[in-house]
Amino acid sequence: MPHRRVAVTSPQTRLAHARKRSRGRWRVPVLDPADVERAQRLFRIQRRRAMVAVAWLFALVLLLPLVFSQWPQLDTMRLLGIPVSWLAVVLIPFPAMVFLAIWQLRRAEKPEDQA
Repeated sequence: MPHRRVAVTSPQTRLAHARKRSRGRWRVPVLDPADVERAQRLFRIQRRRAMVAVAWLFALVLLLPLVFSQWPQLDTMRLLGIPVSWLAVVLIPFPAMVFLAIWQLRRAEKPEDQA
């Protein structure tokens, strides 16, 4: 005789499925025309400022290999037994990215505070 398959769920799952959803569809809040204009202006300013930060990020990531190709002696130089090129890969990009993130956040918040 074949075994009958039975779906097993926890009591909490059964209760959650039995409840009706009280929430309707999410709707985008309607803004006043003045607020729409302000929001669009802030978005444009913040997008421009973000593009500057992204450009600096790309410059940082793309120029570091160029530095290594221009100065191959960085592979032979050692500091505390570690090649300087390895230290540069660790010690330059990550702190610079943290600085860029903090700088961008402050630049993005400034127009909101002024408006």
